[in-house]
Amino acid sequence: MAKNKLAKFSDMDSYPHVFQCPFYHLKQEFGGRHEMSGKWNTFFGNNNPIVLELGCGRGEYTVALAKMYPDKNFIGVDIKGARMWAGAKESLELKMPNVAFIRTNIEAIAGFFDKDEVSEIWITFPDPQMKKVNKRLTSTRFMSLYQEIMKDGGTLHLKTDSNFMFTYTNEMIKSNRYEIIFSNDDLYHSGFSDDKILSIRTYYESQWLERGLTIKYVSFKVTRRDEFVEPDVDIEYDSYRSYNRSKRSEKNSSQDKV
Repeated sequence: MAKNKLAKFSDMDSYPHVFQCPFYHLKQEFGGRHEMSGKWNTFFGNNNPIVLELGCGRGEYTVALAKMYPDKNFIGVDIKGARMWAGAKESLELKMPNVAFIRTNIEAIAGFFDKDEVSEIWITFPDPQMKKVNKRLTSTRFMSLYQEIMKDGGTLHLKTDSNFMFTYTNEMIKSNRYEIIFSNDDLYHSGFSDDKILSIRTYYESQWLERGLTIKYVSFKVTRRDEFVEPDVDIEYDSYRSYNRSKRSEKNSSQDKV
């Protein structure tokens, strides 16, 4: 397994659209700011909007969005390089001009982009980090990082199977007076009209839908602010989080047998 991972890392080192620079390398080799910061439109060869997918995993969503929106540039970000390799390889083989990947810690994201360089952010099925608020990708800690690189009023999208994550994010939005564009706790039965977004279903998302999970979605405008308010609210934990991902279901399986 380790050899397989090393082989994939080696592959990606040769991919012209992949940049591998974990947080500690960013500090040691680039002084905290990567050489690509402020140069992404030059890299893509156009002035099209730049969209990030944070925690992109295998890069399925990044690649799918790039196929649907050729007038935008998409960059998938994740620290798990062995997973990212799949999307990086597919986009390279398809010669997709509007796709790139960064293997780094999301905490380091502000070091890869200049102010106003990013127009949108997608966060797809993140770990809800129910016990660690500072690790939640929609926490005020991360929102302060995102606003460093996003255009004022840029859009952040969250798709999640976690009711905890969905509820927390909506509370964070409310506490900080962000403008919600759309929010629903059952996306595929909500009347949401963007067929392109509805048609993108990753491998795990399809599995969760088959097991009865509802997919939650919220999008909102990220307007700059000097101070943030972390929501002070008790949220019920997701009951199925004690199960393996492949066994997730909306109901506790042990209770179903009673």
